[in-house]
Amino acid sequence: MHVITRKRLNMFADKYPETRAALAHWYKGVKQHNFSSFAELRTRFPSADQVGKLTVFNIGGNKVRLIAAIHYNRCRLYIRAVLTHAEYDQGKWKE
Repeated sequence: MHVITRKRLNMFADKYPETRAALAHWYKGVKQHNFSSFAELRTRFPSADQVGKLTVFNIGGNKVRLIAAIHYNRCRLYIRAVLTHAEYDQGKWKE
């Protein structure tokens, strides 16, 4: 998958350095596969959930939530937000 944009991962990792390894692991896992559907994505990322048209990934033992829009037909994943679990629970990302 082509990930757009890695900058959000780097910015989050700069703010929360303890998440850097988990984010790098997630990034590597996504880049190595071209998923054709959400069902196929779940085989590699079983904790991923669909919330409306977005996909939510639990990263780093559920400490980080990554919100993405995935276009399977174009093999593109757009990172909409990278949040701590507490920030995610506030729900502002849904707006």
